[in-house]
Amino acid sequence: MGNWLASHWLSVLFLVSWLGLNMFLFVYAFLNYEQSDKYYYTRQILGTALAFARASAFCLNFNSMMILIPVCRNLLSFLRGTCSFCNRSLRKPLDHNLLFHKLVAYMICIFTAIHVIAHLFNFERYSRSQQAMDGSLAFVLSNLSRHEKEKDSWLNPIHSPNTTVMHATFTSVAGLTGVIATTALVLMVTSAMEFIRRNYFELFWYTHHLFIVYIICLGIHGLGGIVRRQTEESMDESHPHNCSKSFLEWDKYEWSCRRPHFVGHPPESWKWILAPIAVYIFERTLRFYRSRQKVVITKAVMHPSKVLELQMCKRGFSMEVGQYIFVNCPSISFLEWHPFTLTSAPEEEFFSIHIRAAGDWTENLIRTFEQRPSPMPRIAVDGPFGTVSEDVFQYEVAVLIGAGIGVTPFASILKSIWYKFQRADHKLKTQKIYFYWICRETGAFAWFNNLLNSLEQEMEELGKMDFLNYRLFLTDWDSDIAGHAALNFDKATDVLTGLKQKTSFGRPMWDNEFSRIAAAHPKSVVGVFLCGPRTLAKSLRKCCQRYSSLDPRKVQFYFNKETF
Repeated sequence: MGNWLASHWLSVLFLVSWLGLNMFLFVYAFLNYEQSDKYYYTRQILGTALAFARASAFCLNFNSMMILIPVCRNLLSFLRGTCSFCNRSLRKPLDHNLLFHKLVAYMICIFTAIHVIAHLFNFERYSRSQQAMDGSLAFVLSNLSRHEKEKDSWLNPIHSPNTTVMHATFTSVAGLTGVIATTALVLMVTSAMEFIRRNYFELFWYTHHLFIVYIICLGIHGLGGIVRRQTEESMDESHPHNCSKSFLEWDKYEWSCRRPHFVGHPPESWKWILAPIAVYIFERTLRFYRSRQKVVITKAVMHPSKVLELQMCKRGFSMEVGQYIFVNCPSISFLEWHPFTLTSAPEEEFFSIHIRAAGDWTENLIRTFEQRPSPMPRIAVDGPFGTVSEDVFQYEVAVLIGAGIGVTPFASILKSIWYKFQRADHKLKTQKIYFYWICRETGAFAWFNNLLNSLEQEMEELGKMDFLNYRLFLTDWDSDIAGHAALNFDKATDVLTGLKQKTSFGRPMWDNEFSRIAAAHPKSVVGVFLCGPRTLAKSLRKCCQRYSSLDPRKVQFYFNKETF
């Protein structure tokens, strides 16, 4: 726990500050609308529901301001580059941008529910007070608009006892925009569930762009001025503490209190979201400009297990290890952009990605290149963008763990290491790398074998065989494969991969692996990098905490997971 806090203290501080601001805004707004004299008469109709509606609106504005910032990829990459020489704990919050985006979305959902329920009560009470006919203060306030000279000073937006709540909702700016914004929010949240996002990415992608509808509705939601307060002039003339009890005598005599005058609460949402929208528009403009730059596909290779490798060139393209790009193929879909980790090294003259068939878009792309069209289809590229893997060379010892196609960021890292050894780069801080690759089928190993074979030869020639320790694990195997491997176990190279390192069957015993690494590096800082599923991430995170020493001078494991 102590190691985790030392690594994530800034993230925890940021999260606590965000939650604290939400609590402060809610309580501040609630007390203001519950106690302020300006809203005394409004409370006579609506009661406490007024304070709940306005307090949740404040928090909605705040979180709607925050929701776009975590998905401004260029801004985050700029901040990551600016903090490249900072302590790793200062860069940690940038690695959790999507998690924070989801947390803000959940908070928006919570406050939307409170806001909608509170306003349902408000509209019902507006309707009841208009129909009361009992001469109560709420009834008198609801009928102020009937007085000719006070047509612009109404308090109840339902001006007739014959007007239904449904009619008032769908004929007012606040009601209609509220319904549309809530519908858009529900569609975005439900389509972003893990199952839909993984299996129907296109549905998630298109539906998530309803955020434009949500933002527009939020900006104009307050134009109707349904929530009203007593004007300052009216407060000076007829303060509610002095006049509320004599409401039956308002304007009746010269010495009587005057009827109160009201004004709509000015719209405020646009003030909250204006700056983030400006940042996001700049972000999208920059993305659009970069996506229009010409990309030349220099090589397309089909690997086993339906993995497509694309090698490309683009003027001014500069990358670091572990970064990713967004790819668009207009001939398949003009709007869809999909993220792919770069598998090339910064030292190479091209940049490359490996694409596995996983959904309609990737299957269509692979099918297009399998047909070997001439000319090749146009590809647009946006990026590169930074990830946690950029920090790999900041650690003395690095543990790289890839599951299936999740090996792609580590291909870039291992290639870069190969070039660094070729060029005798003495600035390399990393002294040892442990690499684990977990695959379901033997064919998935094929495209990566050449790189590992080259690294084996290079380490052997330089006398640094201990620098890279790698293990390949096959999880989907049968007795024929295992028997064939056992019969050929004495051969110099593995029968499945052709590498010197033998393939293991099953899954790694992580407790044994971490224990061995901790014993081999008792005073080192070990960076653990994963590109794989959540279940594996959960196990590795626990291992990092379990095998980190309480003494900061001894071995410390820092867990990092690829998220994009």
